[in-house]
Formats: sequence, C-alpha cells, structure tokens
Amino acid sequence: MRLFTLLAVGLLWATTACAQTPTGPLEGLPDRSPAKGIDTPVTANQATVILAGMLHTQQRTSAGKWRAPIENGVVVISGGKITAVGARSAVTIPAGARVIEAPIVTPGLIDARSVVGLSGWLNSRHDQDQIENSEPIQSELRAIDAYNGREPLIEWIRSFGVTTVHTGHAPGQLITGQTMIVKTRTGEVDAVVVKPLFAVAATLGDDAMVEGKSPGTRAKQLAMLRQAFIGAKEYGEKIARAGDDPEKATDRDLRKETLLRVLSGEIPLMVTCMRSVDIQNAMRLADEFQLKLILDGAAEAYEHLDAIRAAGIPVLAHPPMYRASGELENASMTTVSKLIAAGIPCALESGYEGYVPKTRVVLYEAAIACSFGTSFADALGTITLSAAEILGIADRVGSLAVGKDADVALYDGDPFEYTTHCVGVLIEGVVVSDVVR
Repeated sequence: MRLFTLLAVGLLWATTACAQTPTGPLEGLPDRSPAKGIDTPVTANQATVILAGMLHTQQRTSAGKWRAPIENGVVVISGGKITAVGARSAVTIPAGARVIEAPIVTPGLIDARSVVGLSGWLNSRHDQDQIENSEPIQSELRAIDAYNGREPLIEWIRSFGVTTVHTGHAPGQLITGQTMIVKTRTGEVDAVVVKPLFAVAATLGDDAMVEGKSPGTRAKQLAMLRQAFIGAKEYGEKIARAGDDPEKATDRDLRKETLLRVLSGEIPLMVTCMRSVDIQNAMRLADEFQLKLILDGAAEAYEHLDAIRAAGIPVLAHPPMYRASGELENASMTTVSKLIAAGIPCALESGYEGYVPKTRVVLYEAAIACSFGTSFADALGTITLSAAEILGIADRVGSLAVGKDADVALYDGDPFEYTTHCVGVLIEGVVVSDVVR
C-alpha cells in the first residue's frame, strides 16, 4: 500500500510537471513555461528588450551598497551589449525590437570555481581531464588545452542561469595546473574564452598528501612549494642575465615560466585549503613570496577573519551544502555571511567533488547561504558582481549595466525559491537556453 501511494504521488507530480498551468497540489506555483517571447526570431541588427516584473541589476552605489531592484524594469540589448537599463517609464523601447518578458530578471550567474568542461558528466576515463596525478607540481598544465566546450554539464548549469565559469584543474595535488574563465555557450574554446589563464591552482592539506610519497606531510608541502618558487626565481634571473645573448640563453621551462608569472603578481595563486592550519600556511607562503593569493574553499576561514581582511585576500567560499566530513568536518553554512560581515571579498563556487556529477549549481548554494544569515542582495552578489570583481571581469559581466555583456538570466519567481524555474538565458544577447529548469 505504501509503495502504491508513492507511485501515485510520483505519477501526479510527473503529470502536473508537464502541464503549462499547474493544477491540483501545484496550483498557484509559477507557470512551467519559457519566458514569453524568448522563441521570437531575431535578425542580426534587431534590438532585444527584456521586460521584467522585478529587475535585479546588481549594481552598486558610489558607497558600495547594492542598488535596489527595479519594479517593472527594462533591459535593452543591441550588438551583444546592454544599451539601456532602468524603469519601464524611463527607458525608450526601440521600434521593432524583439520583446522578452519574465517575472524576475538577474545578471547571468557566475560560478567562481569549477572544473566543468574538464570534468564530464559520464564520469568515465575519457571525460575526466581535471587532474593529472603523475607529479605533485605541474603549473604548466593549461586548462584551455583540456576544456571541452561541448560537454553536456556546461549546458546543464547554463540552463539554471550560469553564464560565466571560472574553471580548470581540480584540487588534489600540490599544484595541479592553470585555470581559465569562459562563457557557457556551447562551442569551440576559442569562441567562449574570457581569460585563457586566470590563476594557478594549488592544494594544501590532506587532499594533496600521498602516503609513502612526497609530499606526505604539511611541512613537506610547504618545503616543496618554497623550493619551486625559489627555482622559478633563479630561472628568471638566468634569463635576465642572458639578455639577447644566444650563448647564455637557458632552455625554456614551462613550469618555471608559469611560476614566474605568479611571483611577479601577474596571475594569482589560488590555494584550496580547508583547515585552519592550511589557511595559515597559505597566507604565510603568500607573505613570504609576495604572492597574490586567493583562498579557495576555506572551510575554517571564520577563525581568521581579521587576518584575511587585513591581508586583502579574497575568498572563494566552499558550497554551503558540501558534505561536512574529512577536511570539511568543521564547515559551516554561515561562513559566507561571516566573510561578508567582516568586509572580505567573497564569491560562491560549485567546487569539485570526487563523485558524479562533480559539479553543483551555484544558484542553490547561494540560496542556502541566504537562508543562513546572508542578505538576498549579498547572496546574489556572491554569484554575480562580487564574483566578477574577484575574477577581474567586472568590466564585462556581473551586473546589468550599460556597456556590459548582455548576459541575462530569467526566472518565473524568486530565484532562491525551490519552486522557481529558470525560464530563459541569454549570453551576449543571444538566447542560449529556453528550457524550463
């Protein structure tokens, strides 16, 4: 009898889920239909206008506060860029424009740390390029060489409103490789890349230790990293001494070349570390070599808020719904709110997990943060403008503002409400998803 009841409920859910207008137990919930007008054909030079019941621009005031959302807002798009944003009463709608309507509109979402595109949905050998385990330090490995722009996981996260991803090599070795920033359009990597190299990804703690091999302890981890940076510095000095003299020239070393760029501050070192001791070690290393540090994961960052703020270090916070076990045994769903309250730049990530599908949806992680002390605007900020600022791409994405890329997410209700659906996504003015997710 119990099994029959469960089957009946499941059948009811499946039936109502396919209906355009929910009835029965789902009556009153948002319609399960795409944004109105999203399937309207558009010509090359035709403008697009998005009409929003509530428009969250995620712009900041001169004082750094979030601007209030705009009721009955308008976004005008032309040539892939935003040309006007404001209240419907104050914005002129171009004649002949394609019009799309949605109850709630936000900037396209940003996943501040992922492995999507390197890690695939099948979880089989051929689509798992996120980590190379043959050596503990491999800074020369480029994410752009491993990224698969046709990976179905990209389409999946895009359908929830994620339009930009900072992706690359996963944690798991001392230095696993490089990261990059891409748009979530399907296609060749050269057509979607925003930054081909953003950071070098490192790991401190248990996840980067190998029993019976180096590094097997935390002291060995730090010693190996110091030696690697010292070697890179000496390599740079040799190149400088050689100048243009071919007889003095040294052989190229891709590993050291990359670390030189980290030492110069051109690119940051992103260190995945969860425990307090590893966070302290990362900060000590950064201070010793004057590195531009980004803390990734940082489950116990709440123990070092003053030090992190004083050092000006941004944090890519672990997904609040990560399993609280192992190095994450002291993880808290309130960490994001504590970081923001302390004045520390903070963004949310989908992160990396060693089980299928190896990615999360940052929309839901931000919703959980919002439920544990983070304001709505700040929570949305962790996956829009705050993320863009940390990643150095706020001139293009992160907020709905004139001159920025027309990356837009459309919802049929509060984006942090579980019953809400993403009903359309645009990247640079082009509709890339019209499914109801």
